[in-house]
Amino acid sequence: MDRVWTVDFWFDPSCPLSRNTARWLLEVSGRRPVSITWRVMSLSVLNEGRDDDPEGDPEGYLWIPARICAAVQHEHGHDALGRFYRALWSAVENGDGDWIGDFDEALAIADLPGELAAAGGSADYDGVLRRSHAEGLSLVGEGAGTPITAVTSPDGAKAAFFGPVVEQVPTGAHAADLWDGALLVAGVPGFRELKARGT
Repeated sequence: MDRVWTVDFWFDPSCPLSRNTARWLLEVSGRRPVSITWRVMSLSVLNEGRDDDPEGDPEGYLWIPARICAAVQHEHGHDALGRFYRALWSAVENGDGDWIGDFDEALAIADLPGELAAAGGSADYDGVLRRSHAEGLSLVGEGAGTPITAVTSPDGAKAAFFGPVVEQVPTGAHAADLWDGALLVAGVPGFRELKARGT
């Protein structure tokens, strides 16, 4: 039996490109011995104190899904967070929407208590959110965003990187190739960043 690679995956729940990366990892898990631990980070935390607003979120709406994810992660664990995250994007992935869905509905789909939705409107879990965010960012340094992927090999070797950011979700052999390539590049001592222009 193949030995398992563990992946800690930090994501902002509202980011479509992060969702593409998450879907890629799920595809990889069907082709490589990979176990995923879902962890929340936040574009709202990342962009605090900036003069510009790269997300176009003057009302602070993006805090809401991140706070709910922090509550789910804290109260019910990482597997529950993964279920909720997938449920948030289920309409998009079924071709019925273009962004995250209703929080109450997603909690119900994920078999989680509906009262967790109230966390989105309070700062009760902001400490949890900030600690999770800081843990992910500490692995890759300033200048990174969402998502962050940290990989531990069966032998205990560790690598972490921002992304990979994909505009289309690689499937089949392409998904496995990107996984193998990302591990190869990230494992080179001193490697910093690889970026390509989207087509």
